[in-house]
Amino acid sequence: MKPDMTVNLAGMQLRNPVMTASGTFGYGEEFAEYVDLEKIGAFVTKGLSLKPRAGNPTPRIVETPGGMLNAIGLQNVGIDAFIQKKVPFLQSVNTPAIANFFGNTIDEYAELAGRLDQIPEVAGLEVNISCPNVKQGGIVFGTDPECAASVVKACRAVTSKPLIVKLSPNVTDVVAMAKACEDAGADCLSLINTLTGMAIDLNRRRPVLANITGGFSGPAIKPVALRMVWQVAKAVKVPIIGIGGIMNATDALEFILAGATAIQVGTASFINPGAAQQIAVEMEAWLVENGVDDIKSLIGALET
Repeated sequence: MKPDMTVNLAGMQLRNPVMTASGTFGYGEEFAEYVDLEKIGAFVTKGLSLKPRAGNPTPRIVETPGGMLNAIGLQNVGIDAFIQKKVPFLQSVNTPAIANFFGNTIDEYAELAGRLDQIPEVAGLEVNISCPNVKQGGIVFGTDPECAASVVKACRAVTSKPLIVKLSPNVTDVVAMAKACEDAGADCLSLINTLTGMAIDLNRRRPVLANITGGFSGPAIKPVALRMVWQVAKAVKVPIIGIGGIMNATDALEFILAGATAIQVGTASFINPGAAQQIAVEMEAWLVENGVDDIKSLIGALET
């Protein structure tokens, strides 16, 4: 008998808990020849902005021990091109597509949320709050609870779709950030976004990345991500999506034990484009092998 792999994520019914992480999976179509999108739970688009963005100059990706640094700079096609050129593909896939988006002001966040709310093919919205507020001297929305809450409230006011807020780990108190977002109307929290890091070329005596710093992801950040998911899961009532260094089914199931309802696969897709589907298959096999009938019974089942 097959185990029940379904989970309910803020009203979205997923066939399994495996999602793809924003920025690592294009807009879905790019990976369609490597992954059967109808074998994973959901996929998340590259972060969208009001206007197209070219991103940062190269080099903007570098491998590091245990992971990678990226300073892509949120390159994306912009909301208009997304609607015209990317949404038609979403109609052909029977898997929830979640749109990640970001702004430089609260008004930009609200405008994007309102426009995405009007797209039937978009099942949910993921708000990237790891961006600087240009009107507040560059303070990052995701490092200040009041700032984050303002963004969430503005988005909540213009959309009835499930609203996921992606939390930054570059904070003193991730629980305070999580509670502020929950209180402001978030339906779900995804964590963690990348840690800030850098790499240096000793011989050139220069940073490897043109942007100097970048977002650090991959297996090396998993212990930090697991700890933060566990902390937040104990403090909020909304479901959590665990992200950070998930390379296989064991990693994914650890996040679920820590309190995540679903997980996102990111850096692993660069190594193996079919990683998300493979992880879903391996998770189900683990449940069968260990006599677990329903994956939901593992959510938050960590014994401490």
